[in-house]
Amino acid sequence: MEAVLLKGPTCVGKTRLVVRLSERLPLRIISVDSACVYRGLDIGTAKPAAEEQRAAPHRLVDICSPRERYSAARFAEDARREIARAKVAGRIPLLVGGAMLYFRALERGFAEMPGANSAVRRRIRMQAAADGWPALHVRLKALDPAAADRLSPNDAARIERALEVLELTGRSISSHWPGAPRAAARGYLKFALLPGDREAWRRHIEQRFHGMLERGWLEEAQALRLMRLDPGLPATRIAGYRQLLEHLDGRYPLAEAVARGIRATKALGRRQLTWLRAEADIERLTAEAPRCDARLESAIRAHWKIGRGRFDQRRGKNMTGSAAISRQRD
Repeated sequence: MEAVLLKGPTCVGKTRLVVRLSERLPLRIISVDSACVYRGLDIGTAKPAAEEQRAAPHRLVDICSPRERYSAARFAEDARREIARAKVAGRIPLLVGGAMLYFRALERGFAEMPGANSAVRRRIRMQAAADGWPALHVRLKALDPAAADRLSPNDAARIERALEVLELTGRSISSHWPGAPRAAARGYLKFALLPGDREAWRRHIEQRFHGMLERGWLEEAQALRLMRLDPGLPATRIAGYRQLLEHLDGRYPLAEAVARGIRATKALGRRQLTWLRAEADIERLTAEAPRCDARLESAIRAHWKIGRGRFDQRRGKNMTGSAAISRQRD
């Protein structure tokens, strides 16, 4: 087995779960999050807290500047390198997050796609300025319905990229997704962590949003604004950050920006659940279920043939004294 994949929508408790598991299993945790890669965006991305990072370090967090464009293809390369390092260290690679396109890139690969073209992007942005991103989303839906169905009408960065690929290659971006068969042949133990009570989950999204504001999210957004980034960069389009930046630019009062940010975060969660509904070879776990942790732990132990015992991440040993796994099960 290549690695464990734990997928789930925003605000469902993925980080807490893997931190608890890391106390009992020799894990190397690899983040699959398109927002947590950016340095300085800490509160609004719900990055693992300092104590969580100390207890269970997450790889692929804080690896690039908000001025960069991190991509699914780059993630796949980085993740495979981290998986290889985990095996050398005798650890089980566990990839956790909600960036479903990143998971797809890792599992299936991507066909070769063109790089960014500034002239094409400039034309697309001029059209968006005139007609709005929802109008371009309608256009994308006519040309590439598979891609449009997975994107919000206001997801400027991804709509722009999809239209750019269409113009440069004459092929839809979704036609590139299946990608390399070599990557698809890799074996993964896959789980989806899902909310059992959708209404409670939506309330938790709202509560977390307000809690992050209380911890200084608006000030964090202001620091991002002072960087004067290109508005098309992914870091400026993250749900919540985008709406707070629009407030700071004078477009909306704070109360309206917060309401819009909460709606955008809930919409992100719905899209993530849509991705997961299409997954066929995945075990679904209910986040609130009493034995959720135990089911995941038992499955990992069975596949990697690990005995029982509390694991000490710092020493790489079970508390019973047995060493971390020395080889992976095929």
